[in-house]
Amino acid sequence: MSEDTKKVTQKMSKLDKAAIFLLSLGESDAAAILKHMGPKEVQRVGSAMAGMRTVQREQVQGVMSEFVEQVGEQTGLGAGADGYIRTMLTQALGEDKANSLVDRILLGGSTSGLDSLKWMEPRAVADVIRYEHPQIQAIVVAYLDPDMAAEVVSYFDPKVRLDVLLRVSALNTVQPSALKELNEILEKQFAGNSNTTRAAMGGIKRTADIMNYLESSTEAQLIEQIREIDEDLSGKIEDLMFVFDNLADIDDRGIQALLREVSSEVLIIALKGADEAVKDKIFRNMSKRASELLQDDLEAKGPVRISEVEQAQKEVLTIARRMADAGEIVLGGKGSEEML
Repeated sequence: MSEDTKKVTQKMSKLDKAAIFLLSLGESDAAAILKHMGPKEVQRVGSAMAGMRTVQREQVQGVMSEFVEQVGEQTGLGAGADGYIRTMLTQALGEDKANSLVDRILLGGSTSGLDSLKWMEPRAVADVIRYEHPQIQAIVVAYLDPDMAAEVVSYFDPKVRLDVLLRVSALNTVQPSALKELNEILEKQFAGNSNTTRAAMGGIKRTADIMNYLESSTEAQLIEQIREIDEDLSGKIEDLMFVFDNLADIDDRGIQALLREVSSEVLIIALKGADEAVKDKIFRNMSKRASELLQDDLEAKGPVRISEVEQAQKEVLTIARRMADAGEIVLGGKGSEEML
């Protein structure tokens, strides 16, 4: 790949590269790739494709050249392909999401009952598992993406919600027999298979991720209820949660990348209830002119409902977590790992 071509691709995000790559393929080939992706990945790459009004020839050439170069670095097509696919998906999607795709791709399995839930509306998922055993509910909640899991448990009664999240925090691995039984229950309604392996899911970190996506009032209530039952557990969950004030701990480059993804209107509302350290962090990572305009808009905004502020902050945090999952930023909250 020429230096000029490298410069073109270096300026592009992984998501944009994926969108250009799929747009360059025929419809059937692009569809064959998309069917192996989860609902969130399809939504994100689909939005990126829809938002591309003009794509330069140099961009297409750069993306294709990079793809060919990466494939060419392998020992040989077909030789050790399973390992290549597994590594590629893990690097692209993260270990948790990649694991759910690897079995379907390498083993040729169709969508299981559990995977089918990811394509449903959260309220519908809650209805499907509402009368199942609490441990079954916990496995389903732990299996879903945290933001969707949070919506699902929000449709449960408070006592059920607390019980399910306590069970999620206690989960580490799930036996094949349990997953098989769960798939059999769900596959009465959805097509799929029961090829399952011992799976790691749940745990305190998963519980913290789910809690991050709950409404602030619900989140606070649950933490207090968990604290009454197990103070040590509540402390561990809180330590792993990433809240709006933790934005102050993200490095400058990460904050700048985040600000490019957040709309001005959402940012203004979110900052109405923000800690001064977060405001200072954001103002310092904007141009002088942009910072002055934002501060003026913030002062002119007037009173805003607390619920609107919380919703705006949740939106910013959702974008931050999405970017962190994609490796674009590193979250610096109290639950993050130290780096040397």
